[in-house]
Amino acid sequence: MRFFSKPRILSIGGGTGLSTLLRGLKNGPAALSVIVTVSDDGGSSGRLREDLGVMPPGDIRNCMIALSEDENLMARLFQFRFEGKGDLNNHSFGNLFLSAMSGVTQDFAEAVRLTSEVLAIKGVIYPATNSHVTLQAEFADGSVVEGETRITASRKKIRRVVLNPPGAQPLDAALNAIAKADLISIGPGSLYTSLVPNLLVERIVDAVERSAARKIYIQNIMTQPGESDDMSAADHVEALVCHSRGKLLFSRILLNNAIPSPAMLRKYEHEGAQLVGNDKERLLAMGLECVEADLLAKGRVIRHDPEKLGRALYSMLGV
Repeated sequence: MRFFSKPRILSIGGGTGLSTLLRGLKNGPAALSVIVTVSDDGGSSGRLREDLGVMPPGDIRNCMIALSEDENLMARLFQFRFEGKGDLNNHSFGNLFLSAMSGVTQDFAEAVRLTSEVLAIKGVIYPATNSHVTLQAEFADGSVVEGETRITASRKKIRRVVLNPPGAQPLDAALNAIAKADLISIGPGSLYTSLVPNLLVERIVDAVERSAARKIYIQNIMTQPGESDDMSAADHVEALVCHSRGKLLFSRILLNNAIPSPAMLRKYEHEGAQLVGNDKERLLAMGLECVEADLLAKGRVIRHDPEKLGRALYSMLGV
């Protein structure tokens, strides 16, 4: 692949997984674009959504901070959380700023663009849709629950999720970014509440399928209690395919092959999480190319290392 300008990487997702990836990509040679889910209804975002009727700002705020300069005063300000007994308790300044900007512009996507300029981030962030949507899950027992926090709290096996109301449309600029990308990634992140919701927005699946970009799914290291219990890597891929109208959009999968310490694994098992099984035979039979690397971060939690993730993606572009 020849590049006449900076290579373009488009990353899709939400939550801490996406911001971890962006920290590893931002100092590299690529032009970055991000599509972020907007179905969150928990924490500060959920309270602002309920009290003010605004789009949930939390995941987008985290991506902005990840793409900003680490020592930037504004980035540190956006991370600041209020403490006390009043209504501001546990709200982050960044969430409040984005909500206020959305009120001023009456356009959430424009609020994201203008706030990105304030932070001088290294990339462009697009909400998956400019429409107010909630996530609804149907479980294996036939019951239905609406709302991200209620879905994960139910601790039931998820059969499928949908956006309510249906028919949410993406930004034209986001579709254009998909078309121009040299590499498109999805993940890491919560399977049903951070990754799949982006694929449920109208025209996103078709745009990714048409794109000539290299496409890779970054597999989570651990299962998530109440969302992906006992699911292997191939099970995760099958869920993505199911919610992409049966299409295998991402032909490569990036797998972590480093094993956390037994003590760390016991700690997570006590909390209901386990190492995601890399069932490569099933993945290969599904037509996937498996890319393996040590992606494990050092520390007291099991998570991806941003720099290792960044190097893995850039190596796929040969840069």
